[in-house]
Amino acid sequence: MIALVDCNSFFCSVEKVFHPGLSGRPVCVLSSNDGCVVALTPEAKALGLHRGDPLFKVKDIVEANNVVIFSSNMQLYSVMSRRVTNILRRNIAHVENYSIDESFCYLDGYERVYNLEDMMRSLADKIKLYTDIPVSVGIAPTKTLAKVGSKFAKKYKGYHGVCMIDTEDRRRKALSMFPLKDVWGIGRRMLDKLYYYGITETLQFADMKESWVKARFSQPICQTWTELNGTPCIDTAEVMRNKSISTSRSFGDMVGDLESLKSSTAVFAASCANKLRVQHAVASEVTVFIKSNRFRNDLGQYANVATCYLETPTADTIEITDAALRLLKDIYRPGIMYKKVGVVLGNITDDYAIQQQLFDGITNRKERAALMNTIDSLNHRYGLKTVRLMAEGERKQHWNVKSEYKSKNYLTDINEILTIKI
Repeated sequence: MIALVDCNSFFCSVEKVFHPGLSGRPVCVLSSNDGCVVALTPEAKALGLHRGDPLFKVKDIVEANNVVIFSSNMQLYSVMSRRVTNILRRNIAHVENYSIDESFCYLDGYERVYNLEDMMRSLADKIKLYTDIPVSVGIAPTKTLAKVGSKFAKKYKGYHGVCMIDTEDRRRKALSMFPLKDVWGIGRRMLDKLYYYGITETLQFADMKESWVKARFSQPICQTWTELNGTPCIDTAEVMRNKSISTSRSFGDMVGDLESLKSSTAVFAASCANKLRVQHAVASEVTVFIKSNRFRNDLGQYANVATCYLETPTADTIEITDAALRLLKDIYRPGIMYKKVGVVLGNITDDYAIQQQLFDGITNRKERAALMNTIDSLNHRYGLKTVRLMAEGERKQHWNVKSEYKSKNYLTDINEILTIKI
């Protein structure tokens, strides 16, 4: 059996941990640049707010109902996520992080000693006690069904935080009640295709013949169908392996000069390179794109993209940043006010199987790799961007994203540590 542990309204729950007075109040967390709602509490949903709502469109609801707003604070959320994961790993041998707020726990063998529902309910209580983060748990033979179970555990209080789908009757009843659009692995386009074939319910899809599904759909959807029928076949390690890595942001203030664009591009390129090293991968394709503000009809409009290919796949920040800056220079057009820049890395492979080039222009790759490891260690120990390339410029620049409602980094910055008055 597999359990999915899902933190409820995770970003909002973290904010409520450090702001106890928010219990029972509507809370929303905004996206980058304070643009849209990305997380909200049930109290906020009850007011008619939805994930993805632009803040300026729901400003009246927010102000009229005293909705508490926070800017995203990914550093704080990541630390709290690690705390939840550490609790799981101290109690379960095999835990696989799927996202910042979800983890799969493999429970094979535990049923011989424990009642799985009681075991996971006790673990959920421990997480709430140690971190004050509420979680919902779904237990099932497959990861897709475990996802279904976690949704029921979150929605219906009668499950007391844990829903187990362990029999054929429970499986069919759960699928008959679960919306097709919410099934893990079925996106908007695939949903439209299912509707085209007259399939509108989850159980209806699961009851289709295997030959019919394989004749009309790609492998991922066939895997979803197989998992809905109780046979595990999805390897989330493969799902989590990114085919590409991208970092992009809309600027807080529009940018027109090349130097500011260079610093933002260097920051994004360094972030992409760091993500590569975290997953022990390398890339041989670098893409840079720039865009003006399409909502400003009074300004000149321009967008462009450029790609280059590296002879030797790499995760070296210096090499990737240098390539990104060359691309930016090629597509930059003066006289335009830019709203967004992004860097995308493609052709990603594992770092243990790098095809070397006879005439490689970088002759000290071993030393450069050691340098990257040292920089990563220093930044992990002393804080993000403690050591960075000069091309990235100062920490605070006018193009930085807006974060007017950001909480402090209570757990990672000694100058912002939480103070308790007693």
